[in-house]
Amino acid sequence: MNNVVNFIFSVSNICVFCLSNIFQFSFVGAGDMWRAYSDMREANWKAENTDKYFHARGNYDAAQRGPGGKWAAEVISDARESFQGASGRGHEDSEADQRANRWGREGGDPNHFRPAGLPDKY
Repeated sequence: MNNVVNFIFSVSNICVFCLSNIFQFSFVGAGDMWRAYSDMREANWKAENTDKYFHARGNYDAAQRGPGGKWAAEVISDARESFQGASGRGHEDSEADQRANRWGREGGDPNHFRPAGLPDKY
């Protein structure tokens, strides 16, 4: 009986540790998303579809944090696009944003969407 109790206690501690890491990295991933958004606003780059690079980069950076970061990136991206879709922005642009979001979350290189001439700082 003691072995069963020790096993259950060990497994529950591992699960609590895993969940705490997922939540920790989801917050860090949300920070990655915010940094990409802030950079996009700061860059104020006027080239067409520049925002796709920042969408991909924010999702990529967050997903690199692990399952928690990837989850945060998906939730934030979906919420953002739902909100913007409800505000009357074009469906095609929203779907293109989501393609860039998925590209980054799945590990695709954000530079695929990088516009020519965007400063190296970004």
